[in-house]
Amino acid sequence: MATRYEEIADDLRERISTGEFPAGSTLPGYDQLTLGYKASRATLREALNRLQAEGLVRPVKKKGLVVRDPGERRQVARGSVVRRDPARGYVFPAASAPDEPWVTHGRPVASTMPAPAPVAERLGIAPGTRTVRQRWITSPAGQSPFQITDVWIHPDLLAETPQLGEPDATPGTYLDRIEEAGHGPLEWEERTTIRPSSREEAKQLEIPAAMWVFEVVTVGTSHRTGQAAEVSVQVIPGDRVEFVTKLRRDRTARWPVAPAASAGM
Repeated sequence: MATRYEEIADDLRERISTGEFPAGSTLPGYDQLTLGYKASRATLREALNRLQAEGLVRPVKKKGLVVRDPGERRQVARGSVVRRDPARGYVFPAASAPDEPWVTHGRPVASTMPAPAPVAERLGIAPGTRTVRQRWITSPAGQSPFQITDVWIHPDLLAETPQLGEPDATPGTYLDRIEEAGHGPLEWEERTTIRPSSREEAKQLEIPAAMWVFEVVTVGTSHRTGQAAEVSVQVIPGDRVEFVTKLRRDRTARWPVAPAASAGM
């Protein structure tokens, strides 16, 4: 049997899905909701927390709980192919096509700051070493922020190429600068994990603080030194993407196959 807060959450979810509370609108305040549902504030809080965890609403300062429009969940084929767009440079598998138009939200930011321990480890430097972090917040054209991209540059490269410390208007061009400095062709390795979003990430991606995110870390290795030249960290809301991998048969599984032996034989 559903609890009272689950019943309230179900009803609010239905009212959102039917358009009574469309995307961008603000839910009624606590007083109005507690009166309408004849429930305590504690019960109502549990129901609203459930909706936040599902990504249906998010708190906005001085407005209240705003209904989200996460857009269509993107299917991203996480293959191993890095493409090249003449206008944008290298394209990693996040856009549906290399020529898909993407936009930057706000201005690119380049900051000198201590490298967090996971980034420092991948760069092969001491935790807390100050280096440059480039940040972009981007999305496909016409959509809300889709991802945060932080690029950390190895301090040695900054000494060689100071321009790497300047904000880049196009996220892909910093890789060209690294390769032009004698480190090309770069090779990349990618790892994906999931984790809770930070408060800063939730604010910039316009998602509830309770939502989990994908973290895609790509390490670019210098051909000249064999060491990491840059580390890219992409953060994507968990309700905006699903990663798709097309499976292929190994030679041992080529069709037609022989019947499998019984486990008892």
